[in-house]
Amino acid sequence: MESRKERPHIAIVDSNTLAVLGLKQLLQNVLPILAIDTYNSMSELTANNHERYAHYFVSMNIVLEHLDFFREYKKKTIVLTMSREDSNQLKEFHSMCINVPEPELVRSLLMLEQHGHDHGRNLPEMPEVLRKNILSTREIEVISLIVQGYINKEIAEKLHIGLATVVTHRKNIMDKLGLKSVSALTIYAVMHGYVDINKI
Repeated sequence: MESRKERPHIAIVDSNTLAVLGLKQLLQNVLPILAIDTYNSMSELTANNHERYAHYFVSMNIVLEHLDFFREYKKKTIVLTMSREDSNQLKEFHSMCINVPEPELVRSLLMLEQHGHDHGRNLPEMPEVLRKNILSTREIEVISLIVQGYINKEIAEKLHIGLATVVTHRKNIMDKLGLKSVSALTIYAVMHGYVDINKI
């Protein structure tokens, strides 16, 4: 019987409940294979078999309060900062500014996944429904341009098609994928190799 890799476990540790819930949702969109646990405090994390986690996403104040612990797990710790300047205090760790617009946060998570996990090769396979290519070639061209920030008129000009056709393609893409935002489309396009992360 073929052995399957176990789903990676991720811990989010932050006393800000809204920030925790938002990050959990984004991580599940970027990598639906993740098993994500959330903790409001360090004591909650350490009481729950903390060594099983592949990564800790931790607020900066908690890392500073428990520096010795997180130095031991430096390679798997991602410090959540409120500004880019904050990350200078903890240069030895990977950090991610969470006080940015959603597209930028999504891009940071996608870059983390691609660089940290060798384009997903170190992870278990995505669920089959997410691996299927259900878009036509034209729809893939359209989604690629959408996530690169082109508006409908520019997409029509680039692909030499009518504006109404672009609008129809957009609607069909969203319906087929069951997605409702450009951020979700971006995640889908990058994870399927339809667009280079550096172009978004």
